[in-house]
Amino acid sequence: MNKVETIEEFYNRKYDFMPDNLRKEIGHFNVFKLEPFTGNTTKPVPYKKRDYFKITLLVGESTIQFADKAIQIQKQAVVFSNPQIPYSWEHTDKIHHGYFCIFDQAFFHQYGNLNQYSLFQPDGNHVFEITDEQSKLLSAIYKRMFEEINSDYIHKYDVLRTIVFEMVHFALKMAPSENLTKHPLNAAQRISTLFLELLERQFPIDDTHQILSLRSASDYAEKLNIHVNHLNRAIKESTDKTTSQIIAERVVQEAKILLRQTAWSISEIAYALGFTEVTHFNNFFKKHVQLSPMKFRNV
Repeated sequence: MNKVETIEEFYNRKYDFMPDNLRKEIGHFNVFKLEPFTGNTTKPVPYKKRDYFKITLLVGESTIQFADKAIQIQKQAVVFSNPQIPYSWEHTDKIHHGYFCIFDQAFFHQYGNLNQYSLFQPDGNHVFEITDEQSKLLSAIYKRMFEEINSDYIHKYDVLRTIVFEMVHFALKMAPSENLTKHPLNAAQRISTLFLELLERQFPIDDTHQILSLRSASDYAEKLNIHVNHLNRAIKESTDKTTSQIIAERVVQEAKILLRQTAWSISEIAYALGFTEVTHFNNFFKKHVQLSPMKFRNV
């Protein structure tokens, strides 16, 4: 695809003049045009930004891969993405055009909880194949977004929230398409890739109030909407390690970084990494590093 300004670059430029409390109150929203792929090779395009929801209208063939399945879009579809449900996107060379909007939970503060809708839940329907007429209607909605976000209307973000809800309910009224083809291809490798992406999304820990929310294999299995035994088998087959072992290794890596590069207390680090007791963190760290956290910091 043609390179566009990244989400991070856009918000750093657009909101760098705002105080943090105002930025959090407004939340983030933007809309983009999806340009045709113009490169010589096709690679999966993972959705890595953990803070943003995304609604995409695409026209053209492509394949979206979730944990244990792949959904092939034959012609055109609207896709709903939750930042906590990782996926990858393939065959982008066959995409003709489309649009997507991104927003965070803060954008809907006091306006509703997006996670209550099935299309943003792990076991919900995220991909809806649409007709030519529905594609035209959704294209018109995205054009309204562009007009609104570029306007000087003081309440334009209220209007944009309304438009997003319009799209959500537009999809919820549609029955899941029976024409979307599911391909159980290389399931173990795909599950492992998405598990590792979901694991990495929790890092870096850069705030003492930030808490590691996913700590166990069952936590990750729930997010990926698969049974924990299915996840464990896939991880073992792909990496020759257990799920718990990989999680522990990444937590240890982050603990080392925090001990060496911050002035946080041991209890603050333990809390941020999801340990309810400092002694549990001390025992965990010593088991994997053969040093206590304090001795490691002082070495």
